[in-house]
Amino acid sequence: MAGINISVTPDLSGARRLAELSAEDLETLVFAIGELMVTQTKTRIADEKTDPDGAPWAPWSDAYAATRSARHSLLVDVGNPGLLESIANHSTADAAIVGTNLVYGRVHQVGSDDGAIPARPYLGLSGENRREIEALVVDGLEGMLQ
Repeated sequence: MAGINISVTPDLSGARRLAELSAEDLETLVFAIGELMVTQTKTRIADEKTDPDGAPWAPWSDAYAATRSARHSLLVDVGNPGLLESIANHSTADAAIVGTNLVYGRVHQVGSDDGAIPARPYLGLSGENRREIEALVVDGLEGMLQ
């Protein structure tokens, strides 16, 4: 995938009863992790406007802000499918992978090489995101092992 993504590979090796689970069960769980990460990322872009550590994104430059209206928002292009809509789950059987196929997704994540566009990291996991994923895994495994 061109663009940028984040990947989480759950370490499920420590539980003895995991051998009883089917590959399909684990794949379903990993896919659910990816779907949760999509929701978390879209919330960060649409509502929070912070990096995964909670630091606010850099505001628009004054010149660029002058071209925006009240209905515009950082990293959300009004009326056009863009970054928000492009965030997708591309999980595999053993890794939850979330990202965008948009080439400019990388520029927003890390900033432009010339410094004209500051980094506004939207991919990554906050402490709360990690706790939500851990709860999903625990609940999912408990359900599968009953």
